[in-house]
Amino acid sequence: MLELYHHGVSACAAKVRLALAEKRLSWTSRYVDIFAGEQFNPAFLALNPKAVVPVLIHNNAVISESTAICEYLEEVFADDPIYPSSPAARATVLHWTKAVDEELHPACAAISYAISFRHTILRQGARQYEEFMKLGPAEGSAARALKWQWINLGLDAPGTADKIRLCDGYLHEMDEALKSNVWLAGPDFSMADIAVAPYVNRLAALSMDGLWTRGRLMNVESWIERARLRPTFKPALVDWVPTDLAAEMSTHGERSWPAVAAMLGL
Repeated sequence: MLELYHHGVSACAAKVRLALAEKRLSWTSRYVDIFAGEQFNPAFLALNPKAVVPVLIHNNAVISESTAICEYLEEVFADDPIYPSSPAARATVLHWTKAVDEELHPACAAISYAISFRHTILRQGARQYEEFMKLGPAEGSAARALKWQWINLGLDAPGTADKIRLCDGYLHEMDEALKSNVWLAGPDFSMADIAVAPYVNRLAALSMDGLWTRGRLMNVESWIERARLRPTFKPALVDWVPTDLAAEMSTHGERSWPAVAAMLGL
């Protein structure tokens, strides 16, 4: 049996849900409310001391880190492969999964907190630095201090504009790659698309789709529309997001878009 510990707005968890759906694997949901701090419960920390979702349990195996989970699923369940057989295409997949893990995910986290999650945290959580730091010791003081900057300063937090420019740079790279391919690693939907889709979808959820619409990055726009037409997309990436959080992301994103556009000279 496959059990997935996840949350609706975790892009990493969305990646795993999409991989599970593409591989047509059944799984049992173990929902972790990260805004309520359930990731810091001792029972969850026993599974993942880093206090982050997703975590996959399969028989006696406990696997964390979303890319590792997807690779595990591919190795254990051979049907409906999500990794291409061509070495060159697999190298392209690795390029995109590495970009997501090392740069796009941290950038997406900063943007999500600076634009929308900050309002949720301030409404539900601590309002003093010392109190906030005590809420999640498993994250480490440096990570909590960085989140506190995003929560209090929003888009004015140090380095946030750089994160937006980084995402925009990858969108341009995607647009170039998609000039000659239907999907990021070739003619077939693959782990490259599974890895990137939750982050482009997050930007759209934050009302940031102006980064690629209105003729700016037409290949990216066509790619995300093709991805949305897949029967796996909505159940994996959209339906798990709590309605109130989806509304907040959209509303706060609309309010933030003029500032983001100004950062990019749009």
